[in-house]
Amino acid sequence: MHTDADERTAPAGADRLAAWRDATAHALAAAVQVRARHENDFAGTLDVRHLGYVRVLSPAAEPVRLSRTPRLVARDRADGILVALQEDGTAALTQDGRSASLLPGDLAVIDLRRPFSLEQRHRFRQRLFRLPGHVLNVPSARLASVTGRALPTDGGAAAPSAAFLARLADRAARIAPPVGDVLAGVVADLVVGLVDAYAEEPADRPGTARDHLLPAVYRYIDRHLPDPDLTPETVARAHRISVRYLHRLFEDEESTVGGHIRRRRVEESGKDLTRPAPGRDRPTIATVALRWGFPSPAHFSRAFRAAYGVSPREWRGVGSGFAMLRP
Repeated sequence: MHTDADERTAPAGADRLAAWRDATAHALAAAVQVRARHENDFAGTLDVRHLGYVRVLSPAAEPVRLSRTPRLVARDRADGILVALQEDGTAALTQDGRSASLLPGDLAVIDLRRPFSLEQRHRFRQRLFRLPGHVLNVPSARLASVTGRALPTDGGAAAPSAAFLARLADRAARIAPPVGDVLAGVVADLVVGLVDAYAEEPADRPGTARDHLLPAVYRYIDRHLPDPDLTPETVARAHRISVRYLHRLFEDEESTVGGHIRRRRVEESGKDLTRPAPGRDRPTIATVALRWGFPSPAHFSRAFRAAYGVSPREWRGVGSGFAMLRP
């Protein structure tokens, strides 16, 4: 089974470190600085595999410091995100005002569009998954809240992600290009999932973003009640927050996100059922159900009865006598 591959090993002599640096920069599609403690004794290898738009780098070398300085970032506008999986050795990662130690098995997210440093303290082996930043469609501030951190793989979303990435790197050389194209999308989704799981959310204090965000969420829901695809996921995506944080916003509210959507749909449909329609026939119950985003009349009837204790037909039959009730 054939796949594009590019294996580079630094030559012997004084240029070994420079050759390894150039090979790394080429694979990352980003200018980098590389420093070693003992440059004349440096030895390292770099294997590169291509899976669609994802590049899988497998560096193994003596202790080095890989970095992109502010000046280098300003001169070289690289559009790349790295997911680093530390296999052997320990490393010190610094980015976006945070520093972390990477132990074997740890994951980390690195944004090549901003300055960073990654210093390997011992001889090391690592997996680096490089993908274009624009394919993630993640707000830069949200991504920045994940960088410069170690994501331990002893639990949480990082554990299955690390296991998948390790197996993918081991088998990359045997993956056919069409399959690699599909797997690139899987890797992108995985990175988005890591950001969603570990991003630091806005502070939940009065006077902060929450006070502006929650009213905006309510307005958005009211505007989109007729949309059958209105869900907590679509609400969160529209406001560029995670579903987890959206649910946190509703912790002190009267209902959950889904419960609020359902209640507002029932309220508006109840108004339609009792609203006079002089000179023309009133809409059918099925029409009202579809108008307010219910997937079917049966689903509408169940939600309506759960809220009001009567069926839509009974509500309409009694007329405005139920109008004073609320779900």
